[in-house]
Formats: sequence, structure tokens, C-alpha cells
Amino acid sequence: FPGLAINYCLKRAGIRITDVAHIGISRVPTAHLINKLTFVLYNRLMFTRQGLDRLRSVEKVRNIKTVLAESTGVSESSLTMQFHNLEHHVAHMASAFLVSPFESAAILSIDGFGDFCSTMFGRGSGTGLEKIDSVMFPHSLGLFYTSMCQYLGFQSYGDEGKVMALAPYGEPRYLEDMLRIVRPDREGAFELNLDYFTHHTHGVEMSWEEGHPHIGRVYSDKLLELFGEPRQQHEPITPRHRDLAASLQKCLEFHLFRILNRLHQYTGAASLCLAGGVAYNSVANGLIKQNTPFQDLFIQPAAGDSGTALGVAFYIWNTILGNPRDYVMTDAYLGPEYGEQELEQSLKAFGASYVRCDDIEEQAAELLAAGKIVGWFQGRMEFGPRALGNRSILADPRQAEIKDVLN
Repeated sequence: FPGLAINYCLKRAGIRITDVAHIGISRVPTAHLINKLTFVLYNRLMFTRQGLDRLRSVEKVRNIKTVLAESTGVSESSLTMQFHNLEHHVAHMASAFLVSPFESAAILSIDGFGDFCSTMFGRGSGTGLEKIDSVMFPHSLGLFYTSMCQYLGFQSYGDEGKVMALAPYGEPRYLEDMLRIVRPDREGAFELNLDYFTHHTHGVEMSWEEGHPHIGRVYSDKLLELFGEPRQQHEPITPRHRDLAASLQKCLEFHLFRILNRLHQYTGAASLCLAGGVAYNSVANGLIKQNTPFQDLFIQPAAGDSGTALGVAFYIWNTILGNPRDYVMTDAYLGPEYGEQELEQSLKAFGASYVRCDDIEEQAAELLAAGKIVGWFQGRMEFGPRALGNRSILADPRQAEIKDVLN
């Protein structure tokens, strides 16, 4: 539960939790209940450990008021705000469209899973959102990408970006094999060949060791029959691994552009808003205009699940309460900032040597040219996982060995 983040936001706004009138939660435990029951009955799933953990998690969602009171140090009876549960992918769509510069746009939310759904097509107009169609569990492009990242030895949550960066070093020699694992369907979407996965029979095992999420293996042994033994986490990366990464990326792009072309047929919109974890794939995003009719694209910087907080807040403000849209997200600098006195105290606490300099840009440039690594820290922290200038590691790309030095 993000108690520290909530308390930071209250402090930044100069208010107490008892001043808050509305709270949004980007989850509806009962969403798509018919689909869930049908799937469970059809597959005769038993109550596994993951299933029991999921039920306990749902109970926590329902008791959010109690947890909130404990985290903010007030009595539960003093909390008089209204709570709103918003479906996961609707929150994703709202997080992109309602802070975009567009009066109307097509919207695509695409990730692993949320509320039994992996992909949602929609359109936005004014302060309203309309759902057009969805791709439901167990089919997911996000989960497919994660499964191949695991196979390639990238086990940590969020490692998909590393595999995306590996892809340009290879050739898509295994693309036909990838398209057998995740196939196009007749509706312009996709479906997984479930023989290669385990999430639909065993669930997805997720733990939070040391505050970081860890996802258990989601691919089956059949993937090993197709591609051979998986790479272990610290083994060398071979040309075959590079080619697999390139093939994975091309497969994702094939399906993404197919979905977007279908969405354009539905909406006829010139503008597109994109959200969900797959929207972090900046390589694919850079090819959207070349491969679809969309002319303008907006993706807010916390496109993953953290951004659903943004979505529920603006959905309540604009769509439920009917307030006009008067905010466009033009930068990501929404997090904490620290003054010079706080920085100096931290440096002293760590025993770090330091100097003050007025010509900081020139000094940094000289250090970079000399092959040094520069940690750049200024202003407010970026919202989302990408370093966008305020929290960055800088190095001189002209030096051939610099990547190894950084790693």
C-alpha cells in the first residue's frame, strides 16, 4: 500500500487526508465476472496458493478505508470521502486521454492483465470515454513479451526495456516461430497458443521481496522444445539470444500495428492515445505513424500501472464530476524536489567529498569528455520509469568502451 506516496502528496498539496472528498482505485474486483466464472468452470481450476493470495488481495481492496486511516494516522470514522472503483483499463485510458491535448482521439490500453483484461480499445471525446472492445484473459501481448524476457534470462520485473534494447543487435530469424506462439485472430486482434504458457492453469506467482515485485515463470516446457534451453541470468548473451529478442520485438510490432489499424477503422480518428505497460515500448511507438493512419500520438510518461492513479483522479474530476478539462501534461516533473541544504546534509551523511561550482554545465561537460560518469540531479523527480533529464546517468557515447564502463 503506497502510504508514503499518499502522505507526500498530501504534504505537497498542503492538506490533510480528511480534506479529501474523492478517492479512486484502479481496480474493480467484480469486473468481467461472467468471463472469470466461465473460464474457471471450463478449466476446472482449483484454489491454488496464487488463487488464495488473490482472494486476500481482493479483500484488502475492499477494506481500503481501514488501510488508508492507518497509513495517514487518523481514525477511520474521520474519513468521509467517497470511494470510486474504476476498471483497470478504463483508468489506463483516462490517464492518457484526459491529460492529452486532444479534444477527441482513439485510445488503446495494452498490458499484461488488469481486471481479467489485457487490451482495451476505446475512444475519447471531451470529458467522456467509450469502451469499444477488449481482449480478455488468458490472451495478452504483455504477458507474451514478459515470458520471452524470462526465457532470455531477464527475470526482474521491468526488464522488458532491456530486451527491447537488445533487439536491434539481432535479426528476426525466429519471427515465424513467434507468430505461432501469439497468432493473429480473425477480429484484427490476437490469441496466445496456450500450449506455450502456464498462467491459465497455474496462475501468475507474484511476490514482493524487499519491496520489489517478482513474477514466477509463465512459459511452459513446450517453449524449450521450440527454442532450446533458456539463458540463465548471468550467462553470456549469444547471437541466438539477440536474434530471439529481435524476433520478439518484430512480433510485438506486427500485432500492435494490426490492432491499431483495426482501431482506426472503428474510430476514424487522426489522434491516438496509448497507455498500459506495452506503451513503454518506445521502439514500437516510433514506428506507429509509419505503419498506421494515425497522425498524432500522445503517451503520458507513467503509462504503466502507476499511471492508473492519474487516470482515476482525472476520471473522477472530469467524467464523474463533470469539470472541464483544463490540464495538459507537458512534462513529467511531478515528484519530490530537494533544496541545497538537504543535498549538502545528504552528502555529509554519506561522507562524500564535494565542491560547489558556479559553472556546473562546463564542469559536467569536461568530466564527460574525460570519460567520467556523471549523475545529474536537479529539480523535481520524473513521474514514470524513464530518466528525462532531472534524474539521469550521463556518459560520452563517442567512447567505444563506455557501455561496458556503465554496466
